[in-house]
Amino acid sequence: MNSEIIEYTQELEQDINKIVGNLKSEEQLADVLKKKLTKKELKFYKLKIQNSSIEEICEELHCDNTRYEEIKKQTILKLNQEKIKKELVNV
Repeated sequence: MNSEIIEYTQELEQDINKIVGNLKSEEQLADVLKKKLTKKELKFYKLKIQNSSIEEICEELHCDNTRYEEIKKQTILKLNQEKIKKELVNV
């Protein structure tokens, strides 16, 4: 178990358009995101939540600004897919 606690709820509420229902617990959110996002997308999202600068994120992901923007866009698009949104909320 990872000792580092990442709080996804607040960030997900900002990034997802139209959440129907309440988001799951942080632990459940972490499990869903781990399954649905690529390693690079998940790492990007964790760094984003930690308020890392674009430069820090690029360095950590070993990418340039263009690739950073692609990862950012793809991650947000994935989070807004109905299939994934359904897994993030309590039914």
